[in-house]
Amino acid sequence: MREFDLNLVRTFVLLYETRSVTATAESLHLTQPTISYGLQKLRRRFSDELFRRTGNGLVPTATARALYEPLHAALAEIETAVSGAQSFDPASGRAACTLCLSDLGEVSLLPRLMAALPSHAPGVTLTVRPRDVVNAVDQLVRGEIDAFIASPPLSSQRVARIPLFSEGYVGMVADSHPRLRGDRAGLKALAAERHIAVFGPAGHDGPRRALEAHGLLDRVVLEVTRFSTLPYLVQDGELVATVPRRVAETFAAEHRVRLLELPMEIEPAQVSIYTRHAHARTPAQHWLVGFMHEILATAS
Repeated sequence: MREFDLNLVRTFVLLYETRSVTATAESLHLTQPTISYGLQKLRRRFSDELFRRTGNGLVPTATARALYEPLHAALAEIETAVSGAQSFDPASGRAACTLCLSDLGEVSLLPRLMAALPSHAPGVTLTVRPRDVVNAVDQLVRGEIDAFIASPPLSSQRVARIPLFSEGYVGMVADSHPRLRGDRAGLKALAAERHIAVFGPAGHDGPRRALEAHGLLDRVVLEVTRFSTLPYLVQDGELVATVPRRVAETFAAEHRVRLLELPMEIEPAQVSIYTRHAHARTPAQHWLVGFMHEILATAS
């Protein structure tokens, strides 16, 4: 493929993913008029408008949607073949990376990353932003954030999904709970208790469905928006919480709480890294994704 054609393919793919001439120009380190000129060439080549301008950015036409997958796949293959030409050296390189995490991620995943970072990449700094599922795709493709770690599925083909782990759930009660003793609880015992639940975060609706399936929703006396508040609400009372296992283990090590195996099946949450497609990542972003996967996918 000629260099001219390859540049047009890059332009098309990034326009599709960013939905913005400005963001595409920034990603390719070109001017906006250059990108607009390339788009005109693409329109002539495919005899189609390809993208329509709206108040929310560029919207691809049916022809553009049909072209994206084969052109994206071809570009990814080419970029993989030449990726060795540019790389980020974590031992000496400097980079400022931005992650998007939930409160769960900040409690249970961020400490693992920060513990490993100095020995892996002493010149890398991290900034963490709150989880924003609604705007995550746009933030990723525009380069506003480098990676988004979450359980809600982002189904957009504009970003890449890299699975990390499957997250199960356990019960959590005060260590001195007067009735629920030991390390497991039966359904009859749970039905007699008052429950606290986190129903807000998308991607963690398994506990709600399980409580509903076993007729326990009416036993929920408190709903909160963040998992990180649970140990403080549980440790000095008699409430029962259902918590993702990894963060629950962190809570149990630092608070006066005890974990219980539950008698009901709860669909696990699938935690993944979302990031730019490989062809659009910077060398530092390529390293960051690999580093996060190495540290978090194997974390117990």
